[in-house]
Parts: sequence; structure tokens; C-alpha cells
Amino acid sequence: QVQLEEYGGGLVQAGGSLRLSCTSSARPYTTYRMGWFRQSPGKERELVAAIDWRFADTYYANSGEGRFTISRDTDKNMVYLQIDSLKPEDTAVYYCVSDDTLRSISSTAFTSWGRGTQVTVSS
Repeated sequence: QVQLEEYGGGLVQAGGSLRLSCTSSARPYTTYRMGWFRQSPGKERELVAAIDWRFADTYYANSGEGRFTISRDTDKNMVYLQIDSLKPEDTAVYYCVSDDTLRSISSTAFTSWGRGTQVTVSS
């Protein structure tokens, strides 16, 4: 069982930036993708961004395109989500995810989930 732990959430003013980090306990060469979901109050959980672990190809949902940047450090087994120009509607619990199965980069199916970190954007 892969353990994922998120860091970096908190309270931020609108217009600010935040970088979320996630560390994975996965053994080397067992991860195909990592990504970030978010869930806002009263809304369904949505995939925000994903990254191919080997080639660093990236995918962004419409809600994340332009302001979100996903990156990874394969040596540290970590994935990051930089969020710029934060908006109140970005308020959500952000979940780190990883996948040990080869799938399309935009697939919403992932094999492991973190517990989530709260991001709150004040107006």
C-alpha cells in the first residue's frame, strides 16, 4: 500500500500563490502517474492536474489550466502543485494521488490517495 502525504495547505489571500507538496512511499519504478484532485464544499471531487512519472508529460483540467503547475522530483519521490493567482473558488481540500497502472494521463482512476490538505482562499 502506497502512502501519500500532502503538505503546504493553508489560508491564503486571493491573488496569492501556494505550493502543495506530496511525498510518496512507492518503491522506485512502480509509479506511472501522480496528480492532484480537489473537492470544494458541495461539489464533486475533480482531477486538477496529473503528471507522467517517467516522461513528465502533464495534464490540466480546464479549472487548472494557466494557473496551476504540476511538477515532480523522481529522486525525492515527490510531486508538487503550484497554484498562482488564487481565487476564492479554489478553496477546497486538495488530494495527492498516484497510479501504479499504465493509463491515459487524463484518466481519473488512481490507485492511491492521500488524506488531503485544506486550501482556503479569502477574498
